Amino acid sequence: MNKEFTVEDRLKERVKELTCLYSISSALRKHQEDVQATLKEICEITKNAWRYPEAAIVHLKYTSFDIKIGDIPSAYIFQEGKLSDHQEKIGNIRVYYDSTYFDTTDFLEEEQQLLDQISIEISDFFERESVKQREELLRRKAEHNDRLAILGEITAGIAHELNTPLGNILGFAELIHANNNDEQTKNDLDKIIKASIYSREIVKKLMFFACEMPHQKQAQQIKPIIEQALSLLGPNLKKAGISCQFTIDEENLVIPLDIIQFTQIIFNLVINAIYVSSPKSYIEILVSHTKDTLLMEVKDQGPGIPKSLRKKVFHPFYSTKPLGEGSGLGLSVVHGIVKAHQGEIKIVDNVPNGSNFQISLPL
Repeated sequence: MNKEFTVEDRLKERVKELTCLYSISSALRKHQEDVQATLKEICEITKNAWRYPEAAIVHLKYTSFDIKIGDIPSAYIFQEGKLSDHQEKIGNIRVYYDSTYFDTTDFLEEEQQLLDQISIEISDFFERESVKQREELLRRKAEHNDRLAILGEITAGIAHELNTPLGNILGFAELIHANNNDEQTKNDLDKIIKASIYSREIVKKLMFFACEMPHQKQAQQIKPIIEQALSLLGPNLKKAGISCQFTIDEENLVIPLDIIQFTQIIFNLVINAIYVSSPKSYIEILVSHTKDTLLMEVKDQGPGIPKSLRKKVFHPFYSTKPLGEGSGLGLSVVHGIVKAHQGEIKIVDNVPNGSNFQISLPL
């Protein structure tokens, strides 16, 4: 369908091109939320800017977006503009004609230049959208951190306020228990003492969670620390009918850490493993290392943790245990200690069943 192109025709086409760029800039400036609608509007504007708008088909592909204005014929010719993000090709916008009626001479060189400019406009638009999303994510993280900081301050205040009365309740209950011979009263006092000890442990964890957890890192042999912690947990393991296997790849492995906080990690992870394990099963603690990193794995043979919950279990006050059996602070404390030691913690499946808590710490 090639026809003689006059000076007047070129002038009209130039006006269409300028109008097209202005309309596209306006569409992008007024964009609110619906990206799909904005891109469709741009495709419509592009179609009308071409020499034969009634025959032009516009197709835009970018990541998850796939927008067509018209049906692409089985035989076609096209012009293409590349959409890119940081010089990486991620999409394109094409203008098609049916090759039954048109040939490449029906495309103008100025139209290719226009399509290249439209591609730049769209690419810049998506880059701005990406920046906005990153800024929104950072804003949400900042708000989350602010809420955690406020929660920490409130928690610390509550914990300090509860500590003294709990100590009094526990002390007087034990005093009365020691000087009382009535069986029913002793049973009632046992319940009070047990509840007070449980509450005091929650308060300790609250205080541990709420503070910045100052630590005294010193180079320590890790094997004796783990063996000492497992020795203290011996009665818990025996009562549950569970064995614990500890393996380390180097007897004299030394790592900079805070002994008290690292022991807290062992206690929390092993106690959790005991809780989910059935009698006659076993818990494994494996310690290995590379040149720069220590890896400690605590494996149980319990039911495992669904992937959907593996991040939630580290959130403060989140617990899968029945009410009264868990404070939801144990794993959040572990997570905090690991982070304070510049380490990482994650949960993977144990084989053939159970969970594997993997902690990596820098050597």
